[in-house]
Amino acid sequence: MATHIEPTRERRTFLPAAGHDWLLPLYDPFVRLLGGDRARKTLLDQAGIRASHRVIDIGCGTGTLVLLIKRLHPDVDVIGLDPDPKALARAQRKAERATVDIQLDQGFADVLPYSAASFDRVFSSFMFHHLHDDEKAKTLREVRRVLKPGGSLHLVDFGGSESGAEGFLARWLHSSHHLRDNSEDQVLTHMRQAQFADPQMLGHGAMFFGHIAYAYYQASVPVPSL
Repeated sequence: MATHIEPTRERRTFLPAAGHDWLLPLYDPFVRLLGGDRARKTLLDQAGIRASHRVIDIGCGTGTLVLLIKRLHPDVDVIGLDPDPKALARAQRKAERATVDIQLDQGFADVLPYSAASFDRVFSSFMFHHLHDDEKAKTLREVRRVLKPGGSLHLVDFGGSESGAEGFLARWLHSSHHLRDNSEDQVLTHMRQAQFADPQMLGHGAMFFGHIAYAYYQASVPVPSL
């Protein structure tokens, strides 16, 4: 069974997972049609999760990635965080139908309600571009704070306008102000400024019949030398 902790009381605006609340029932099938589930599986494969790990998906939305993690790694402690209570409610219903035990918390990625050095892996899938530039910097500093030494961040997201996307949907997506500050160089610069070790772009992918490009990133927390 999925559980919720007491939600944060901070009053802030956020962009719903589907852009509008009324589109939320269509979000999962739309993302699946575009190829988002395949991209998340690749992201998970890159992370090297082990049974002893504690992991979190920031901006978990309707819970697709956290459910996938729990199904593939049932002994892992899995948490999903999102500011949208409606998306979290849908994630909880999905978890109950799948009879998996995950924790779903309401909160913002740039103010993570967790202790320092408390996670082995942090995931972010197609969420980072929703953040303003200052929120991206704060989010990565928070991720760096909650990761254990040797832990790592695994992120997949759409690129900026340099990605070469074609077609109306791709042009609309890549012209959005949310993506103008989401180029590879800018994402890696934010990671370096948050004092991650060896941030890198691992590869590219494409969805919607190859018309919408995205990239995989990874960054780690160094282990202190003795």
